[in-house]
Amino acid sequence: MEHSDSSMDPVLYQSKKLDSDTETPEGSDEVNDSPIEEVRLTVPITDDPTLPCLTFRTWVLGILACIFLAFLNQFFGYRQNVLSLTSISAQIVVLPLGKLMAASLPEKTLKIPATNWSFSLNPGPFNLKEHVLITIFANSGSNTVYAVIIITIAKAFYGGQLHPVAAMLLAQSTQMLGYGWAGIFRKFLVDSPYMWWPSNLVQVSLFRALHEVEIRPKGGVTRLQFFLVVLVSSFAYYIVPNYLFPSITALSFMCWIWKDSITAQQIGSGLNGLGLGSFALDWSTAASFLGSPLATPGFAIINIMTGFFIVVYIVIPIAYWTNLYEAKRFPIVSADVFDADGGSYNVSRVLNYTTFEFNQQGYDGYSKINLSIFFVFTYGLSFATLAATLSHVALFHGRRIWQQAKASLQDQFDDVHTRLMKKNYDPVPQWWFYTLLTLVIGLAMAACEGFNRQLQLPYWGILLAISLALLFTLPVGVITATTNQQPGLNVITEMILGYIYPGKPLANLAFKTYGSVSMGQAIMFLSDFKLGHYMKIPPKSMFVVQLVGTVIASSVYFGTAWLLLTSIDNICHPSLLPEGSPWTCPGDRVFYSASLILGVVGPLRMFGRLGLYAKTNYFFLLGILAPVPVWLFSHLFPEKKWIKLINMPIIIGGAGAMPIAKAVNYWCWGAMGIFFNIFVYRRFKGWWARHNYVLSAGLDAGVAFMAILSYFKLQDKDINGMQWWGLGIDDHCPLAHCPTAPGIKVEGCPVFN
Repeated sequence: MEHSDSSMDPVLYQSKKLDSDTETPEGSDEVNDSPIEEVRLTVPITDDPTLPCLTFRTWVLGILACIFLAFLNQFFGYRQNVLSLTSISAQIVVLPLGKLMAASLPEKTLKIPATNWSFSLNPGPFNLKEHVLITIFANSGSNTVYAVIIITIAKAFYGGQLHPVAAMLLAQSTQMLGYGWAGIFRKFLVDSPYMWWPSNLVQVSLFRALHEVEIRPKGGVTRLQFFLVVLVSSFAYYIVPNYLFPSITALSFMCWIWKDSITAQQIGSGLNGLGLGSFALDWSTAASFLGSPLATPGFAIINIMTGFFIVVYIVIPIAYWTNLYEAKRFPIVSADVFDADGGSYNVSRVLNYTTFEFNQQGYDGYSKINLSIFFVFTYGLSFATLAATLSHVALFHGRRIWQQAKASLQDQFDDVHTRLMKKNYDPVPQWWFYTLLTLVIGLAMAACEGFNRQLQLPYWGILLAISLALLFTLPVGVITATTNQQPGLNVITEMILGYIYPGKPLANLAFKTYGSVSMGQAIMFLSDFKLGHYMKIPPKSMFVVQLVGTVIASSVYFGTAWLLLTSIDNICHPSLLPEGSPWTCPGDRVFYSASLILGVVGPLRMFGRLGLYAKTNYFFLLGILAPVPVWLFSHLFPEKKWIKLINMPIIIGGAGAMPIAKAVNYWCWGAMGIFFNIFVYRRFKGWWARHNYVLSAGLDAGVAFMAILSYFKLQDKDINGMQWWGLGIDDHCPLAHCPTAPGIKVEGCPVFN
C-alpha cells in the first residue's frame, strides 16, 4: 500500500511542486515537475520527435473512423434505444488495422501531381502518434452536431421547411466557430500545467497500455493484459443488461414493495422519481450521462453528489409537498410541458404554423405553460450555476489567470510537458485561428441572413451569440479542465434572445447553437489539444486533423439526419408510427420542450413578469454570492486546505444533468466514483495509478462492442428474446409519473377527490 506525502488530502486535488519525490526516467534529461499528481502518475515525460504523424495510414483510418462513428451515432440517436459510440471504440479497432497496413502495404513513395509533395504508403511500424491522431479524427465523429437537433425540431416537430444548403451551413459553421475561441485561450487552458483535463488521462492510460512494452510484474498482469481481461468481461456481461435482462439498468426496490402507493413510487423510482435507494447492475447506467466516474477527480465527485443530495432529497420534496407552483398537478420529475389542467401542452394553439411565430390570441385563450417542480428548479439552478461559475473563477482563479496572461506573453509556462513541446515542435500560428474564425462567421451570416431568413436569426443575433461564447469560454474551460464537469450556456442563451427577440423558435435555437455549442466545441478542441500536449503530437498536425475531422463529421451527421428525416414517415411522433417502430427521437424531445418554453412562448411569459416562475431569477443572485463565503473562509483559515476544494458551481449544478439523466444514474456514478477515486486512490495508489483509467477504457469498449453486435445481429432483426418481466427498459414504477392534486386526470393514474 502506498501513501502520498502531500500536505493536502491526496484524493482531492494535488497542486504542489515536487521536491524530493520528482521522477526522472532513465535516459531522460527532464524532471517530472508537473504540479498535478494524477498527471505525474499517468503521463510519460519522454518524446521521440522523429516518429511520422500525418501518414497515409493516419488519413485512411482516421477518416474512416470519423465517418463510421458519425453515421452510427446519428443513426442510433433517433431510435428508442439510443446508442452513443465513443472514440475509444475506434481507438481499439484501428490498432490491429494499423499494424496490418504496416505489415502488408509496400514501402512505395507516391508523388502528388502538380506539387512537390510526396508520401509513403508504409513509412515504417504503426506508431503511437499515428494512433493518437486517428483517435482525434474519431473523436470528431463521436461528438454530436447540435445543429442537427435544430434541423430535427424544425422539420419533425414543428413541420417547417429548411433549405438543405442553409441547414448544411448551419451545421458546419456552428461546429467550427469553436476554433477561434480555442486559439485565443489555448495559452491558458492547454499550456498551463494547472489545467490538467482529467478525462484525457483515460486516453493516455489506454494508449500506454496498447503501445508500451511492459514487463509483467510477478504475480500480476501488464496494463494491456488487464485491459483485455476487462474488455472481454465487459463485452460478455453486457449481453445481460442490453438484451436478456434490460430491467437491471434501473432497479427501484421501493416500487416493488409499495406497488399501489404513488408517494412511495415518486420517492423510489430511479427513472421517473427521486430514486431513493435505486441502483443498477450496468456500467452504462453509471457512465452514460455524467461521464466515466473513474475519470472524474474525487473532490469533484464529492461536490456533485453533495449538490445532488441537497436538491433531490431536500429541496424538491419540500417544494413538491408544500405544492409550490401547483407542483402536485404534474409529475414530480419530468421534462415535458403541461397546461393548467395537467394535460400535455397543445403547441398548435400558440404557434402560427404559417408564419412560424407566436400566436398571442391563441395563447390568451388557452393556458400558460406549466412545468414539473423538478424542471422549474432545473432552470433556476442553471441560472445559479452560470453566475457562480463567473464568480468562482474570478475569486479563486482570477489572480492566476492574470499571472498566466502575463506569462503567456513571455512564454513562461515551464512544466516538463510544455518544455518538451516547445523544444521539439512549432506552435500553430495565431493567424490560422483568426482566419478560420473570420471565414466561419461569414458562413454563419450567409446561413442566417440568406435563404429568405428561414432560420429567423438576424446578423446582430450571431454577433451577440459569439460574444457570449467568447466571454464564457475561459471560465467554463477552467472549471472543465480542473473538475471534468462542463457548465453549459444553453439556458442563458435561450433566455437572452427570448427577451430580445420573442416568439421566434428557430431564431432562439440558432442563437443557442452559435452561443452555447460554439463554446462547447472550443472546450472539445482545447481538450484534444491537451491530449496532443500530453502525447507530444505536433500542434500543426493536431490542428489539421481536428479541422478536417470536424468538416467530415458535420457533413456525415447532417447527411444522415436529412436522409432519415426525409425518408421515414412520422419520424419522432410515436403515436403516428407503426407499432414497434423505433424512430421515436427520445433525446430531441427535451430540446423541443426547451424551444417551446423559451422560443415560442418566451421567457417573459415564463420567467418574467407575465410568467409563473418569475422568482427563479433570484437564482442568479444566489449563484453570484455562493462562492464568496467559501473564498472568505479559505483566506481566514488557510491551513484548512479542504475549504478550497468546495466548488460552489459544481455543487449548485450537481443535479444539473437531470431530468435527462435520472436519479439511478447519479447513485451508480457516485458510488463507483467514490470507491475508486477516494477509497482505492487512498489505500492502493500503486494499483490505481496502473489500472484505474485502463479499467474505465475497458468497460467502455466492452459495452460499445456488445451494443453494436446485439443491435445488428439480434435487435435489428426483431429477435428480442422471450417475453418476461425483466425484458422492459423500465424500473416498474408505473405510478411515479402520476399527479397527486385532486381532480387531475391522467391516463393510467388514479384520480384524487
